[in-house]
Amino acid sequence: MADPRTGRVRLGSATGRWVLLSTVLGSGMAMIDGTAVNVALPRIGIDLDAKLSALQWAVNAYMLTLAGLILLGGSLGDRYGRRKVFLTGVAWFALSSALCGIAPNAELLIAARALQGVGGALLAPGSLAIIQSAFRPDDRASAVGAWAGLGGVAGAVGPVLGGWLVGGPGWRWVFFINLPLAAVVVVAALRHIPESRDDTATGRFDVPGAALAALALGSLTFALTVASTQPASAAWAAGIAIVLGTVFIMVERRSPAPMVPLGLFSSRLFSVVNIVTVLIYGALGGVIFFLVLQLQVTAGFSPLLAGLALLPLTLLMLAFSARAADLGKRIGPHIPLTAGPVVAGIGVLLMLRVGPGASYWTEVLPAATVLGAGMTLLVAPLTATVLDSVDNRRAGTASGVNNAAARTGSLLAIAALPSLVGLSGSEYQSRTAVDAAFHGAMWTCAGLLAAAGLLAWFGIRAGVGAPENSDAVCVSCSLSVPPPAATR
Repeated sequence: MADPRTGRVRLGSATGRWVLLSTVLGSGMAMIDGTAVNVALPRIGIDLDAKLSALQWAVNAYMLTLAGLILLGGSLGDRYGRRKVFLTGVAWFALSSALCGIAPNAELLIAARALQGVGGALLAPGSLAIIQSAFRPDDRASAVGAWAGLGGVAGAVGPVLGGWLVGGPGWRWVFFINLPLAAVVVVAALRHIPESRDDTATGRFDVPGAALAALALGSLTFALTVASTQPASAAWAAGIAIVLGTVFIMVERRSPAPMVPLGLFSSRLFSVVNIVTVLIYGALGGVIFFLVLQLQVTAGFSPLLAGLALLPLTLLMLAFSARAADLGKRIGPHIPLTAGPVVAGIGVLLMLRVGPGASYWTEVLPAATVLGAGMTLLVAPLTATVLDSVDNRRAGTASGVNNAAARTGSLLAIAALPSLVGLSGSEYQSRTAVDAAFHGAMWTCAGLLAAAGLLAWFGIRAGVGAPENSDAVCVSCSLSVPPPAATR
């Protein structure tokens, strides 16, 4: 948490508005790309003559480096300067976006997406840290709320903007659009954002831990992606992932400043909620990945209309997350974290009605609305419970671990689901093959959500509340990950 003495900007001032704009645009770039790229996948595959595994990696390469390095990115900002690291991340993200946009083949696109994730890991944690350190103490709560609300709008815009760009100037502009946004951020940040750092931050960075985590996740992702087509390679990769995961645990136990303090998991509540998070966001990642394929390949929707299909989810979370947080504060997380996944699972099962000739209004919208209602009910109480399950001084780290858990769940689901439902190669261009795979994927995702609800019912005791930390949850929640911890 930033030293209150460093806060010196008024939210209502011109400088305050520029600080807010810079941080929202910076984090918004990463958020928009995280959702817009999904809508572009079918066109990317056709244009680059890519197999389905390459499309999986186009999504997962970004999430892999982002999830593996985001905790390290926050630590670098605290030590070397939050503005400096934030701007480094923005510039890195812009340059890698340009590489994505000019990629002549799938292999170079995947490599550029991995570089994009590194940039995202540097800029994402810095945006909130700058908000908390730059503003005066009495303006911080309002500034965080404005940052969260505008960031939620960016998340809502992502799929729609992606669909419009793909159907208009082309999928490469999903990446090129980051260049002018980054230029605005760099100029505004250099002129208006004050530098800040944590003067108490000392010791070494846990670079070995970050590298081992990323390599272990990468090996496991590879194993799941090729399981149906290259079983021998998948077995070797799974074995490597187990070895790397074991070494990671040993390194974290011995590190004086571990990236993931394993002592956090001594809290039963913290462990249970993070498993629930992996299941929920694994299901959500699988739904989004397969839904855009089903809508464009099987139902014949345009990219723009496919992007609009995801809009109800985000709009519901924008409108009602604060009320869901209040509900969790009154009754505790037991009921919301049980009922929310169940309601979301019903929404996923309603998507089984989406097929050839589907109507947006009668098939897609009702399913997306029910899914969004379930996610709205659970996300804010989930984050509040994570924060309340650990000591107050570890809330920021706990929030970062939970954020990484959500990304890991989505990463693994996108890697594993196509193999589980028998979709591979160029079959994603076949209406019949995609329709059959979509039905299998929706049943699997509904099962993951049901498992999350059951685990919450039995693993989170009735009567457990989050009275201290419900107010710390951002006023609006993102579709892709749980909201980060805010100043309390």
